[in-house]
Amino acid sequence: MARTARARQEIRRFLAIGAVQVAELDLDGEEAVLVPGPGSPPVTAGEVFVLVRRRGRPVGTLLAHVPRGADPKAVLAARAAMECPAVPVTEGGRSGKPPFASVVVATRERAGQLARALDSLLAQDHPRFEIVVVDNAPVTDETRELVERKYAERVRYVCEPVPGLAAAHNAGLAAVAGEVVAFTDDDVVADPRWLRELTAPFAADARLGCATGLILPARLTTPAQVLLESHGGFAKGFTPRTYDPARPPGDEPLFPFTAGRFGSGASMAFRTRVLREVGGFDPATGAGTAARGGDDLYCFVRVLAEGHRLHYTPYALVWHHHRETWRDLETQAYGYGAGLTAYLTAVLVNRPGLLPAFLARLPRGLAHARALTAVREAPGGGTPGDHDVRTHPWPRRLSRLQRRGMLYGPVGYLRARRALRVAARGAR
Repeated sequence: MARTARARQEIRRFLAIGAVQVAELDLDGEEAVLVPGPGSPPVTAGEVFVLVRRRGRPVGTLLAHVPRGADPKAVLAARAAMECPAVPVTEGGRSGKPPFASVVVATRERAGQLARALDSLLAQDHPRFEIVVVDNAPVTDETRELVERKYAERVRYVCEPVPGLAAAHNAGLAAVAGEVVAFTDDDVVADPRWLRELTAPFAADARLGCATGLILPARLTTPAQVLLESHGGFAKGFTPRTYDPARPPGDEPLFPFTAGRFGSGASMAFRTRVLREVGGFDPATGAGTAARGGDDLYCFVRVLAEGHRLHYTPYALVWHHHRETWRDLETQAYGYGAGLTAYLTAVLVNRPGLLPAFLARLPRGLAHARALTAVREAPGGGTPGDHDVRTHPWPRRLSRLQRRGMLYGPVGYLRARRALRVAARGAR
């Protein structure tokens, strides 16, 4: 009875969450420049989630209220000046010519979203790149027809009949010619400098095997989108960082197994040779399989385990269209939990030599898992750089689903492997 009442209260709280505007504010120059987020209307009175830039580069976010009748730019610029003070902007990989790059976009029956993503990718300022669209287990010709009709010679089309995001990514990996291969999703809008910023670090560091970038919300119009972003969303902060297996970070006692800290699949790139050498993505992981997820995290760990560095840069930005409904959040919470333990299972199955290191970290790992799935009340801590202000409590229902997903993940991975073997026998 108490659980039912608590669940109803959580739903009421959820439905009461209001929409938040999304905007960008560039403080470079004598006068700040305020523009709406991608696809958003001009900023008016109300709550605003703001990406703050300096010299065009992302340096932080803030959540601010614009009073009725006030000038949005003046209000937001004053807040940004206080909370995102001027600091030297790290040049990072901006110096030097970025390598020839390939961009892989896996998709399935979402031609409208795909077109929006492709338009942003074709507007990249990278000097030399190609785009490959992988149509995963299609049931219609919609994606192929879109690519052929609208993008012709600018985008290559590949069809991968085996369902699953990892299988689609592997099909793209096999087709690319770039020295670096970048991956993003069909539900993003890429900042014009995304590909340059994501790939340039490879030219500066011969040991770099992987790079990841910043992911921010394109819209915050539904309670589900606002709730997810108020608890951190997909972003990993605004401080560039390089993870080196030769010098394990002291503040990451579970390194390299907490791969979710390194980045996400909507903004990641690999040195093509390195990704092929580790065998690419495990096809029994990822969305579209029984494992539910973890394909990106699997590759992060595999690349680090082979001695290559991984670099996170907040300057490589994509705007992500978060899922919109409560049901979406339930699916996402369960899938995240399942993907987490599925990718760990995949790592140990494919690289059993990592088992001693994994077992040594297991006690702390279990504590980390409990913290990861804990009910997170509001208000909480957080800084504009993390934008984890926790303006809304995280529902117990979603925490329970994430824990259930964690228990299911290894089973899901083994089921996915079995399904692949059955499919391979049937294809002979």
